[in-house]
Amino acid sequence: MRTGADYLKSLRDGRQVFVDGEKVADVTGHKAFREAARSMARLYDIAAEPANRELMTFTSPKTGQPVLRAYQIPKTHADLRARRLFSETWAEATFGLMGRTPDHVAGFFCGFAAVPSVFAAGGQKFADNVVAYHAKLRDEHLYASYAIVPPQIDRSKPAHKQSDPALYAGVVKERDDGIVISGAQQLATGGVLSDVIHLSCIHPLQPGDENYANCVAIPVNAPGVKLYPRRPFALAAANSFDNPLSSRFDESDSYVVFDNVFVPWEQVFCYRNLEVCRDQWWKTPSHLLGNHQAQVRYVTKLRFMIGLAQRMNEMTGNVGNPAVQIMMGELASLVSIYENMLLSHEVTAPVIDGVLWPSKTGLYSAMAMQSELNGRMLESIRELAGSAFITLPSSLADLENPETAPDIERYMRSGSMDAKSRTALMRLMWDFIGSEFGSRHQQYEKFYGGASFLVKQNVYRNFDFKRATALVDAALNLPAVE
Repeated sequence: MRTGADYLKSLRDGRQVFVDGEKVADVTGHKAFREAARSMARLYDIAAEPANRELMTFTSPKTGQPVLRAYQIPKTHADLRARRLFSETWAEATFGLMGRTPDHVAGFFCGFAAVPSVFAAGGQKFADNVVAYHAKLRDEHLYASYAIVPPQIDRSKPAHKQSDPALYAGVVKERDDGIVISGAQQLATGGVLSDVIHLSCIHPLQPGDENYANCVAIPVNAPGVKLYPRRPFALAAANSFDNPLSSRFDESDSYVVFDNVFVPWEQVFCYRNLEVCRDQWWKTPSHLLGNHQAQVRYVTKLRFMIGLAQRMNEMTGNVGNPAVQIMMGELASLVSIYENMLLSHEVTAPVIDGVLWPSKTGLYSAMAMQSELNGRMLESIRELAGSAFITLPSSLADLENPETAPDIERYMRSGSMDAKSRTALMRLMWDFIGSEFGSRHQQYEKFYGGASFLVKQNVYRNFDFKRATALVDAALNLPAVE
């Protein structure tokens, strides 16, 4: 098994990452990424722990060795449950705050390899390639991230009508041994910390956009690959007391620029094919399996959210207040709905040609409401907190200064906590809900599945309206009552 130390060593591979106008020499040592990389390394250590062998691994059908369960293609409901328990273990280690851990894109490649006939529509070699590459990711315990959304340059025009045909990542040259990619793609969450970038396009493409209708895998350190992360929140984290979450769990989101990047044919799964590029998401269980993991992560995050609220209420002595109980009851109801929707993905999951597909209506219904209900839940916590977030000491230094510490300890404690413990709890809550890190998470969840109207259309397309309207027809055809 790959250990955390193995993983951290692998990140020192010459990858090109730029922050504050400078190239990062070593992402494992740079303040912007160091602690996030260690958080990711901890996941590998959890999976490699011998006591977790059954929970976190399955046997590779190729090597006979234990490999990450995230790469297991589910054939039964028990298999999907096992994948959930694997992802839940990792999500709990990051409190649901790292959305693109290695098990996310692993789900997409499981879906691709489960139905290779979709890729064979472009040529059998592409189907063979995607099956072989899934096996490579699985057997080498690799971490793939993805960049599958075009840049927001001019959304009024299709890719091929942009002012420069090489703005969006696409093919600029074909060679006997592979293809060459140039252009940019977003939003590579976790890309700085991954081994491989899966480059494709999930946006609708039009005739004429064939150069951008690809699906490939590219090592992060491949020549010509450059990552431009948004401003890392860890840079502003003074210490882990004042910034307990942003100092540890900022997985980063990056623009990826491909500057004449060579991709060998073995790492090409769809090539200049509009139909296959579209069908890879919807005619395989890839989108379902990747987002099943995402909902496991989200439910874990909601448990953390409501746990923070409950600890705050205990600290303030408000747990017995009827008004607080009503608000917490509503919050608990919403969390419980998501927990049970997650279980419904498994219970109602159909088996199609020997592969288990998570329930489309169950999954997409949860995703459709995520953008609306997440903000509602956060607003409830803000209301419960009142002024508690903005009446804290300025930093840990105030608690350590002999001149200020007595006042803080006397006036800023609670009935059940000393001042330092109370401040630590509220700093944790603020980092979750109100800091730059917390604000990014609110935006992240709002658009996690894309624009909510698109997810709602997915629900519409997959809902059993035939059964629902049949009830109406039956009511209309009841015999007359005399």
